[in-house]
Amino acid sequence: MRPALLVDVDGPLNPYAAKPHRRPEGYETHRWVTPRWKISERRRLTEWGLPDKPVKPLRVWLNPDHGPALNALPFDLVWATTWEEEANTFVAPVLGLPELPFIPWPSPRPEPGNGVFWKTPEIVAWAKSRAFAWVDDEITETDRTWVKEHHDGPALLHRIDPRHGLAAHDFATLTAWATGLD
Repeated sequence: MRPALLVDVDGPLNPYAAKPHRRPEGYETHRWVTPRWKISERRRLTEWGLPDKPVKPLRVWLNPDHGPALNALPFDLVWATTWEEEANTFVAPVLGLPELPFIPWPSPRPEPGNGVFWKTPEIVAWAKSRAFAWVDDEITETDRTWVKEHHDGPALLHRIDPRHGLAAHDFATLTAWATGLD
C-alpha cells in the first residue's frame, strides 16, 4: 500500500500569508463564497453586530501546476483541510485533481492541549498505522513528537510556509521520504 499524503489547503496550496496585494508567481486568484465560508462569516458578522452585511468572498490563490505535481508523487492523496468535501468542489477542479477522500473533522474541534495542533490526534486516528506524510502550515515540533509517541507507522510531518505555499524543495522532500520507505 502506498503511503497517504494528507494535504491542507490554506498554507500549502493557498499561500494566504503572502503579501495581501502581491499574488505569488504562478498563482491565480479565485474568489469564492463556499457554503462553509458563508456559515463561518455569517456567524462572525452576527457576533460583531452586523448580521445584514453581505459575506465577502474568500480570496484563494492557487497554482495550477500543483495538481500535476501532486499527482506525480508516490502517494495516495487525501484532503486534510477544514475545507473537507468542499476542497473537491472548489480546489480540485482548478488544480486538475480527481475527487479525493477527505478527513472529516469533529465539531466542535477537540483541544488536545500541551501545544498539540487540534488536527494531529485526528490525523493519527484516521491513519491508524498506515504510513503518511502531512503538509500543513501549523505543524510544530510538538506535533512531530506527539505523532512519534502515538503512531505505529512511518510519518513525515512537513510544515509549509504559508507565505510561499508548496515549492519544488517540498515536492523533493516528499518524494525522497516516500521512496525511502521501500
